[in-house]
Amino acid sequence: MLKINIKGTNMELTEAIKNYVNEKIGSLEKYYEGILEARVDVGVTSKHHQKGTIYRAEVNLEVPQKGVLRAEATRDDLYLAINEVKNDLQIQIKKFKEKMRGY
Repeated sequence: MLKINIKGTNMELTEAIKNYVNEKIGSLEKYYEGILEARVDVGVTSKHHQKGTIYRAEVNLEVPQKGVLRAEATRDDLYLAINEVKNDLQIQIKKFKEKMRGY
């Protein structure tokens, strides 16, 4: 079972956000069952932007034999940032598995 730690930066973590992160990041386990832990940081960037709020999602996956797979995204919609990070990690996991098969 993948352990997911979620941290909110400059924002409150609602149940909806926690559930969404657990659903999206938890789904990465089907691509590689060896993931030990996912550290997720979602929040509002502290940089001052001209147009509205900018959200940031960062995920560090602890993977045996590899160390850490990391992805980060900033968007004007938190859910889009989480999706982008999930898609990026999915690609990284597939590349990692291909390398593993190559040995």
